Amino acid sequence: MKLNVKDFAPSWFASVMGTGALALVSKAYSSKLSALGSFAELLVYLNTGLFLVLLVPWVLRWVKYRENALADLHHPILCNFYGTIAIAMLVLSADYLTVFGNTKVAWLFWLAGTPLTVFFALLIPYMVFTGDGVDTEAITPAWFIPPVGLIVIPISGAKLMTLTSGAARELMTFINYFAWGSGFFLYLALFAIVMYRLITHEPMPCGIAPSIWINLGPIGAGTSTLYALIKASDFVTAKEAFLTFGLLFWGFGVWWFIMAVLLTIHYIRKLNLPYSLAWWAFIFPLGAYVSATYNVGTTFGIGAITDFGFAIYWLLLAMWTVTGVRTLGHVLSE
Repeated sequence: MKLNVKDFAPSWFASVMGTGALALVSKAYSSKLSALGSFAELLVYLNTGLFLVLLVPWVLRWVKYRENALADLHHPILCNFYGTIAIAMLVLSADYLTVFGNTKVAWLFWLAGTPLTVFFALLIPYMVFTGDGVDTEAITPAWFIPPVGLIVIPISGAKLMTLTSGAARELMTFINYFAWGSGFFLYLALFAIVMYRLITHEPMPCGIAPSIWINLGPIGAGTSTLYALIKASDFVTAKEAFLTFGLLFWGFGVWWFIMAVLLTIHYIRKLNLPYSLAWWAFIFPLGAYVSATYNVGTTFGIGAITDFGFAIYWLLLAMWTVTGVRTLGHVLSE
């Protein structure tokens, strides 16, 4: 694996997404362990630097090696990872808003990430719809990335919405609800297709096996952003119904979390799980689900759920550490 301009993979920004998610849940669970608050701040600084470093080869590749970039954009699997740069901006927006309370930087990343997220969420399906068709074997949970991006828009957009008024607030309401609604129903449609692939075909290639964790992304982010939107919307009076739906959506995530663990063990014991950049698919989805677990537990005052989230937080931290060390090792070895 080489971190050079020509071969620069669009999926690199999944590392920013994962690190940012870890920062958010570290801040959340600093209520249980105060040291996690300082750790969250450190992670945001690290994540900002990581994003800026990765941005350089991403832009240069489009300038110097456009044919290579376009080839990835037309690939049935790699194309979905182009949305990670936009999602990374949205996660950084949430990092600065939640960890530092810095609304100026949060606005900057949100205003940059939102239109880019919508762009890729429209472009990638459009290219698939107008193409020659995709073999079922090429379908992976990576297809969830564009709808996840839409679902993530309210992660800081909901809070930023409350800081506006008048026409600006109406526009923010339109954007946030459009994003969550379209992302959620796109996820449902794609989930059925991905399940069909998992049922009717052999297991996915070992190199992309970590993508089975991606399903936790829309479940986790969808629950958290739904809660954020409903709580920030004064015009929604029947909040309990939406909060209860989020609880049910989170419950489905428990099943998928266990299934992802079992499938990962299956690859380790009976197949193979070689290191690749795909390992970052472990991190953001699990981080999003840990965040959702915290939000559900605290919203309903159910300590068992909150404690469950704190338990899997340590699994997230361990996986982030291992993946980060392995990634750094591969970069330095080239």
